[in-house]
Amino acid sequence: MAAMGHEDRAEALEHYMTDQLDRKVEFGEGAQTSIEPQVPRGTGNLFRPTTSGFEPMPDKPTLIDFFERRFAPARHVLQSANHAVQTGQPERTVFACLLHDVTQNLIKADHGYWGAQLFAPYVDERVAWGIKYHQALRFFPDESVGYAYPDMYNRIFGADYEPDEYIKQAHEFARNHRYYMEARLVTVNDQYAFDENQREVKIEEFTDVIGRQFKQPREGLGNDNSPVAHMWRSIINPNRPL
Repeated sequence: MAAMGHEDRAEALEHYMTDQLDRKVEFGEGAQTSIEPQVPRGTGNLFRPTTSGFEPMPDKPTLIDFFERRFAPARHVLQSANHAVQTGQPERTVFACLLHDVTQNLIKADHGYWGAQLFAPYVDERVAWGIKYHQALRFFPDESVGYAYPDMYNRIFGADYEPDEYIKQAHEFARNHRYYMEARLVTVNDQYAFDENQREVKIEEFTDVIGRQFKQPREGLGNDNSPVAHMWRSIINPNRPL
């Protein structure tokens, strides 16, 4: 505490007092607990305990900077995008595959919705739409494109898993939308992206795709006063106290 500045000490004290008040409500006055604190499963990777810290970001960070310093190693999305390239998918689909799950570094719960919002100001609306609705479509097979329900989901969720009602409604909405294939093709390539034996795919392989598909703000992501700049700033500095 002695090494802290006045503002840091004030913030630390405020957090301590707030936490103490919350604990009294949660456990009762004077209550003791031996329960180990649990990190919620929906917490993004950047907000989980770490011993390595965070590499400083440039003053005007680009999407590639985020891939290299916040989303890395990002093997899943890189493999997904590479698979889309190998199967001859449109560049827009390749790009959607590259972005579709990176928001899980910020938050895992409803990651498709968060991802669509994070990227919407900078991408074709079809890319954002595909990112949003891949979250629902992945639970529903589509034989017309060879998409079967992933066996991995049976192992994760259980064979009798029933998606939430809003997921079912999102699927019905997407199934009848003109952009349906934008999201469906993300799920098709998602299927093949969990392969530990694939070669290591580098973000540099998609530099040209990003250049054509992503509207990089001159000020840098997080500095452009867009409706989602705060989300990028949260990714830049997950240690920000307030």
